[in-house]
Amino acid sequence: MKRKREMEGKSEIRSAIEELSMLVKAQPAIVGDINLDAAPIPTKPFLHVCTLILQVLDKIGPTMAVLRQDIHQNIQRLENLCESDPTKYLNLIEILKKEESEGNARKGSSCSKALLWLTRSMDFMVALFQKLVKDPGQNMEQAVEESYNITLKPRHGWISSAAFKVALKLVPDNKTFISLLMAKDQNCDNLKEEMQTLITLLVPFLEQIHSVMRLYRLDRLKSS
Repeated sequence: MKRKREMEGKSEIRSAIEELSMLVKAQPAIVGDINLDAAPIPTKPFLHVCTLILQVLDKIGPTMAVLRQDIHQNIQRLENLCESDPTKYLNLIEILKKEESEGNARKGSSCSKALLWLTRSMDFMVALFQKLVKDPGQNMEQAVEESYNITLKPRHGWISSAAFKVALKLVPDNKTFISLLMAKDQNCDNLKEEMQTLITLLVPFLEQIHSVMRLYRLDRLKSS
């Protein structure tokens, strides 16, 4: 309830920036090769950021329902494991270590796969933000499709790709989407600045997770 009250009057992007800023302050600098023990990624704060960005995705409308459901389920799966032992799973790396040691990381609905696909979905949102920062007037359908093509499509099978192509027809126009993203006290320039700040803060965490995924040889997994 406290967090909800604190967010009132703020945009999801602004709230995500504040959460990421706190994460950055607590994150040790990484020099050279990644050290899993020296570079923890706090589980709950990171998942909260993903939830806020999921709310941004909601503003695109029903066209993103399949991707939205996928992100939500991945967040829920990771949250459930974290809540089963909050101390043990304080950081995301411990989840990967556990499943790797048990030989379950690549199986079914593992939390390792949930984190992999959640990170890829965040890559998609970052790519979309980057396009809107560069050209706020860009056609939304084109921006969404191009963002999908460079992030999720290479890892999607034909079923997922076909579903996404159909969904593109329902993407709102640019003006509608931008107006939904803006807080009451914002204009387009302010929104661009905030999207760029979000990108700058979020990308290093996504890159760190991708590096860990490569260490565990999970980075090449695909969907159907």
